[in-house]
Amino acid sequence: MSEATHVQWFPGHMAKTRRIMASNMKLVDAVVEITDARIPYSSRNPEIKKIVGAKPRLVLLNKADSADANMTDRWIEYYKKQGVRAIATDCRSGRNVNRFYSELKELLKEDISRWEAKGMTGRPIRIMIVGIPNVGKSSFINRLAGAKTAKVEDRPGVTRGKQWVSLDEGFELLDMPGVLWPKFEDKLVGERLAFTGAVKDRILDTEFLACRLLEFLKDNYNELLEARYGITTGDIPPCDDETAGCVVGYEILERIGRKRGFLVSGGEINTERAANTVLDEYRSGKIGRMTLEQPRIRK
Repeated sequence: MSEATHVQWFPGHMAKTRRIMASNMKLVDAVVEITDARIPYSSRNPEIKKIVGAKPRLVLLNKADSADANMTDRWIEYYKKQGVRAIATDCRSGRNVNRFYSELKELLKEDISRWEAKGMTGRPIRIMIVGIPNVGKSSFINRLAGAKTAKVEDRPGVTRGKQWVSLDEGFELLDMPGVLWPKFEDKLVGERLAFTGAVKDRILDTEFLACRLLEFLKDNYNELLEARYGITTGDIPPCDDETAGCVVGYEILERIGRKRGFLVSGGEINTERAANTVLDEYRSGKIGRMTLEQPRIRK
């Protein structure tokens, strides 16, 4: 596939997860939705809102140490205006992970007061944790639990069944497998999910993905791009329209390949190797802190 138009990605276990999520909603007091702070819009499953309904919800912008800090602040303010409590977290550094408890207690303070009035002091606070694949959900749970209770692997589709996890401060957490939605009508959403590894690389061509990412970086984070790869991009003319495809991105990809010495026989540039390098270094945060989308209202 050469582009991300109308990507469809709906394995059977994801359909099953939706049913499990809906049937277990009555067992929990609140829902914690983990998103990727680099793509806060694209990493939110629009179907979760329908399943959660009126249940109290806390949104975590995870991997915040890899995101643009100013943009993360804008997203938190955006959620606040929408009446949604949100915090920025990072599982690798542990930043704000334990704030999870105080935020949930504040979110549920009226329920907690009502339980205490009924003599139910010490009643467990039961939380469902949801999110699409590869947003760091398992790593977050392991940070909270202090042990490797959830299987962690840097690829989508690892956690397959629901599991309860006992946490500190009287919390019980119901972990749901990562779940995407049936079809990405917005091709940019599909691309951004592929950039971060939320969908498997085989869904889209890696060179196409790297080119699209490099085009965005040139327009929005060019200093980081040039500093990481020791190249200049100012002399590359912009695309006149969408029909130009990945001309700009491919030129940058070739420059990166040449700079890194990714050459094959005859001096030809190994653009596939360069593409894999760009995607790997973006996902690991080596290029720098960046956010790929600004706050907007999802219809």
